[in-house]
Amino acid sequence: MSNEAGANTSYHQERETANSAPGGCPVNHSWSPLNDDYLAEPYSIAGELRDDTPVFFSETLGYLVVNTMDEIERIFMDHETFASVNVQDPVFPLSDDARHVLAVPDYNPVAVMSNRPEPDHGVIRRHTRGGFSNRRMKILEPYMRQRSHTLIDAMEANGSPLEFVKAFAFPLPGETVFRFIGFPESDDEMLKTWCLERKAFSWGNPTDEEQVRIAEQMVSYWRYCREFTANKRDNRSDDFASELLTALDENPDEMTYNEVESIIYGLSFAGHEAVTSLIGNSLVTLFEHRPAWEAICADPSLIPNAIDEVLRYNSSQISWRRLTTAATSIGGFDVPAGTPIFLNFAAANRESGVFDNPDSFDIYRANANRHISFGKGVHFCLGARLARFETQVVLEVLTDRLPSLRRANDAPLSYFPNITFRGPQTLDVAWD
Repeated sequence: MSNEAGANTSYHQERETANSAPGGCPVNHSWSPLNDDYLAEPYSIAGELRDDTPVFFSETLGYLVVNTMDEIERIFMDHETFASVNVQDPVFPLSDDARHVLAVPDYNPVAVMSNRPEPDHGVIRRHTRGGFSNRRMKILEPYMRQRSHTLIDAMEANGSPLEFVKAFAFPLPGETVFRFIGFPESDDEMLKTWCLERKAFSWGNPTDEEQVRIAEQMVSYWRYCREFTANKRDNRSDDFASELLTALDENPDEMTYNEVESIIYGLSFAGHEAVTSLIGNSLVTLFEHRPAWEAICADPSLIPNAIDEVLRYNSSQISWRRLTTAATSIGGFDVPAGTPIFLNFAAANRESGVFDNPDSFDIYRANANRHISFGKGVHFCLGARLARFETQVVLEVLTDRLPSLRRANDAPLSYFPNITFRGPQTLDVAWD
């Protein structure tokens, strides 16, 4: 595997990086986004970190942590100095057994979107963003609404109370992105099983045994995506995979077949994990602020801004990563090439210089969409429109069908241990 950012295009890489603090930079010897207290409630801790040390080196994580909105936005906009190549990489070293599993010759996905540098990223993005058009959203909308109603029917049949993530928030986003890509419904349960632990591989700290199990699932998932793409090449329909293959036929010098396979492989996970968390966070936050829930029940036109406020106040993505390609400066400190950067959205999205009363949840907030949860610049999240739209449909259906929906108990919520994605693992709900 390469030691230099962008030297090869493997989808997941282990890199040799600068694992010590830049000269003069403050060092935090104990904080990690994987600490139990931070996983449970990151925002107050992130705010203290931001106010005390806007930039510091986390000894436990091995990353330079950036906590302020202006520096995070500057880093996003300078994609040449701050490469996105490490965003899918394991945070910590893999075991030899996991490496062995991933070393099979036919496991060869390549970086394509979030982790592919320019200029290749821009070319590939041009051929993929058409799939997220208004036309595609209109095609998906009836499915999302119908499936939402079907899942609510099942909830009502099972009776109140019940666990919402398993009943609704996990199946709907996965099935939606599978329909978007073109995967057959008969494969849904198998695909969702393979997806369950993927975020632990790239953003968590799994045990050696867990690494092997996840690696085996990733290889199976990749083989499925390759077989699906080969079949779709000869049997096209009105779906995203067919659009990609047509773009490849029309632009063979701008994209490769392996890149099409890899887009499908990456999107089929990334396209639903964060949405499951966003749906869960939306309900948790709105239930905690009951007047806001009642307001959107009475006036669904408030839902889009409410979603942006959830993305700011209680985001489904509370960090992202970068890797310096050259010596640079961050927060007044000289930073060498090869330094991994942790962009702390949890701190920036509640910065008082950007948002009035930042620790208050306000669905009427005028600049709620000023949050950084979808990134910025050339790598702005391609699926942002789909994530917002899907969550809007869900909230419209839920507030119409179950306006009395609420948390069933006050038990502490649990969150899957990883550095980036945040949403309740379970959420017990009740209704009248």
